[in-house]
Order: sequence, then C-alpha cells, then structure tokens
Amino acid sequence: MRIAVIGLGIIGGSLCKAFREYTGHYVMGYNRTAAVAQRALELGAVHEICTPEALKTADVIYLCLYPQAAVNFVKQYHDCIRPGCIVTDAAGIKTAICSQLKALAEEYGFIFVGSHPMAGKERSGFEVSEASLFNGASYILVPCGAPRMAVDTLKKLALEIGFTMTPETTPEEHDRMIAFTSQLPHVLACAYVMSPQCPNHKGYSAGSYRDVSRVARINETLWSELFLENREPLTAELDTLIENLTAIRNQISGGNQEKLKALLRKGRKIKEALGE
Repeated sequence: MRIAVIGLGIIGGSLCKAFREYTGHYVMGYNRTAAVAQRALELGAVHEICTPEALKTADVIYLCLYPQAAVNFVKQYHDCIRPGCIVTDAAGIKTAICSQLKALAEEYGFIFVGSHPMAGKERSGFEVSEASLFNGASYILVPCGAPRMAVDTLKKLALEIGFTMTPETTPEEHDRMIAFTSQLPHVLACAYVMSPQCPNHKGYSAGSYRDVSRVARINETLWSELFLENREPLTAELDTLIENLTAIRNQISGGNQEKLKALLRKGRKIKEALGE
C-alpha cells in the first residue's frame, strides 16, 4: 500500500519507521517544517517526501497533527485525497474532531476512521521517534460508521507494526476513558511538581517520585488543546480525584487511623482486583 504520514513528530515519525522496518508498504512523509521531512528521508524513514501530487496516490493517510490542525489539513488538501482513500487521525481526543472529519469524508468521497495509537514518551519530536514504539501497545479504532473493510485495513496495518490490541469504540466512550487513563495523570503530574518542595527532591526521591512526575514534561500547547476539547469528561474525573484526595486528607488531618486505613485498603483492593 501507499501510505502517507502527515506530521513527523514522535507518533508520525515512529509510524514511518515502523512501516519501513516491519512491512513492505511504500511510505511518504510530510512535515510543516521541511527540514524534518528531509531528515526523515535521509535516515530512510520514508521513501519520499509527500507533496500534494504524491498525496493523490495514497491508499491510507495518517494525520499525526494536533486535533484541529488535522481537520484544517483535510479542508486545505481535500482535492488531493482520492475517493476511497482511507484517512485516519492519531489525536488524543475524538468527539471534537470526528464529526468534522466524518462530514468532510462524506462531502469529498474519502473514508474516515478515527484512531488513537496508545504510545508515546515524555519527549516529543521526530528525533525521539522509533520503529519499536508501538510494540505491545493498543491501537484504538473509532469507526464512525466507516465500512468494515476500512476498519479492518487499519487494524491489519496496526498489527503489522507491533500493536497487539485494537479495541473499537465510539468518540464519546473514547474521550471518557482517555480523560481517566491519560489526561488525568498528566494533570496530576503537573500539579505534583508545582510543589515548592520539588526543586529539592534529589537525594530524597526514588521510584515513587519518578512514577508520579514522569509525564510532567508536557507539551503544553498540545495538551492544553486536548484538555479543553475534552473539558467535560476531564472535569468530571478531576472532581472525583479531588473528592478522593479530600477524603484522605481529612483523615490524615484528623488523625483518624482506622478511617485512613479503610480508604487506603479500598485503593489497594481495587488495584489488586485488576490483577496489575
């Protein structure tokens, strides 16, 4: 297949490298900063730099851009996307953009399937991308009414490059779950390192500090967009977290060991029941 990857950050760059290393598909890469695309070509991550003319030949297009930028790219280059081409995104939210991309697909004749590769690192950019990034990861599919053939094609491609799970869901359910599994931990990490004690942690910290603070190295431009586009589910999760923190805080402040033990025991049992 001829695959076009639009946006060569850590996800787009890793997709290119994975397709090149693990498959025989032809890979074209586009990046707003031309030097990044040229670097990808020099390293062999892509077969060619994707131009508007080359985009017309793509069988599958991966939009690895900020959410609204993905929509804007399709609006700008819709005449370069051939009818029947499968277009998917890699955004961390779905409700806010899937309706827009589905409407554009219906208007211009391509096929849209939402998707979300559940992989990443604390750092971003092409230079930290790698072919093995997706090994053992989950590739969430959001069909949005697309033909089964298109969904199965993306599922097959995902399995070829190392993903091991391909759950299917709706935009709304995706965003509710991602608010808890991804966005809330990022909020927590940022709030945690804002403590005035943080600069003095060396010599006093070990695994617990690293685990909680790891994702505080955040791309604030991307994540603020993700948070605001998913404000209702994320706010609900924050309310639950604040309620639970307050309950624990109150028992510590009040010196009530039995009630504190009960709360901590509840958390432990939930985690143990999950077998993790």
